[in-house]
Amino acid sequence: MQLVEFNRASSEDAITFLKHCVQIPSWSTEIVAKRPYASIEAVMELAKQQSATWTWDEIKAALDNHPRIGEKKAQAELSEIEKSFSNREQSSITADEETQLALTKGNLAYEKKYGYIFLIKAAGLNSEEVLQALKYRLDNDSETEKRIVHNQLAEIALLRLSQELQA
Repeated sequence: MQLVEFNRASSEDAITFLKHCVQIPSWSTEIVAKRPYASIEAVMELAKQQSATWTWDEIKAALDNHPRIGEKKAQAELSEIEKSFSNREQSSITADEETQLALTKGNLAYEKKYGYIFLIKAAGLNSEEVLQALKYRLDNDSETEKRIVHNQLAEIALLRLSQELQA
């Protein structure tokens, strides 16, 4: 979407557009409320600031709309745009049997320990890097992991917004 279109779109349409980046309603609502923006940089700066305000409950709800790393399907139904984002972001994750098994086992161990899916900004990472991060993060305490997940989700949302919003 062009910046001029974003500035002129109805609140409902602009919120829907932002929802594809991350499903945290307060983030979308706040960004839409501050329109119009003079530049992409201004939108991105506010989006970054707003991501710092997310509560754990908001983050946890958003996690339910993400596929597990190495999987193509989320627990909740994704829009075509969200599916496209996820596929692009996980494009370096190989689908060989050994890797898939390791990711499945790691995901299950992570979910058992923390109670939510393993989330990582996978764009640009290969399978080994993702598996290494997964193993490393299984050693974190709950509060450390929540901070990491918050950061990773914010990075994913900002990446998606930067890819979709054009000057």
